[in-house]
Amino acid sequence: MRHTYVPIIDVPPEPPVLGTVVQTLHGNTMGTSWSVKLATRATRPLADVQQAIEQQLDLVIAQMSTWEADSNLSRYNRAPAGSWHELPEAFFRVLECALQVAQESDGAYDPSAGLLVNLWGFGPENRYDQPGFQQPTPDAITKARALCGWQRVVLDRTQQRVQQPGGLLLDFSAIAKGFAVDLVAQTIASFGFESFLVEIGGELRGHGIRPDGQPWWVVIEQPPSQQGMVLDERLVALYRCTIATSGDYRRYFMRDAIRYAHTINPRTGEPLAHALASVTVIHPECMLADAWSTALGVMGVEEGLACADRLGLAALFLTRDGNTLHEQSSLAMKEMLQ
Repeated sequence: MRHTYVPIIDVPPEPPVLGTVVQTLHGNTMGTSWSVKLATRATRPLADVQQAIEQQLDLVIAQMSTWEADSNLSRYNRAPAGSWHELPEAFFRVLECALQVAQESDGAYDPSAGLLVNLWGFGPENRYDQPGFQQPTPDAITKARALCGWQRVVLDRTQQRVQQPGGLLLDFSAIAKGFAVDLVAQTIASFGFESFLVEIGGELRGHGIRPDGQPWWVVIEQPPSQQGMVLDERLVALYRCTIATSGDYRRYFMRDAIRYAHTINPRTGEPLAHALASVTVIHPECMLADAWSTALGVMGVEEGLACADRLGLAALFLTRDGNTLHEQSSLAMKEMLQ
């Protein structure tokens, strides 16, 4: 069975320009791949667009990567207690957004949980997939949690700076890709393109319609099928909107038949332990879709659905029951179902 979702729009899309085709650009960034599909003339050279896209992606890495020792984020994480740090505009925008989601989600999403992410082997060092990795003890988790907490992050908006309270590690892995998608879309639009699809590591943003008059249809990401598991196909028309999915199947390790996923619950300091397999969020901004898919995943279905309905978020929850997947949707998501 196929499920089709079409976002409600106020302004209908412009008809496609005659003679345009779809050209594709692609590359690698942030430990994953990126691609851009552009509706344009077949003879339009795109080297300038590719270069501009790569510059923006490099900017995100230079400012927000936990893997680059000299990034703005890494320097902040190493800084002494009480020090203040002036931030570049992009970093500051992402941090403000992250703190907003942390507050609205009651800490289900927390950009200050980097120490916990590293402790469980999902950071750049002492990784879960390397020899000798040991999962943390309860005492180590308790000590790490004492140094986390989005409430400890103090912003000076007037001077666009942030204070390091001491021992706090920021981690933007659940929001930076979404921000990069938005940034690349803005860059493409600045060249005059009106119809395109941006994808970075599974997070997507669509504008306009294809040369064939169809919207940019994308398939909602789902957990890999298991024996006996039948997965319905779910399609979304991406017109002036974005989509992001957070799931427990991307990076994880198994211990004693328990799945330890890369998403850490900041409220407990441990990886997610419920039956929720994935959460997909559709939103006008990919930065927010990215962060909220993580926050709702941490909450679980009951709390997550209530939060999504309270905030008007379009969210799709997939839970496991043996080899069966069950679907539950927020009210805003149901309104899109055709």
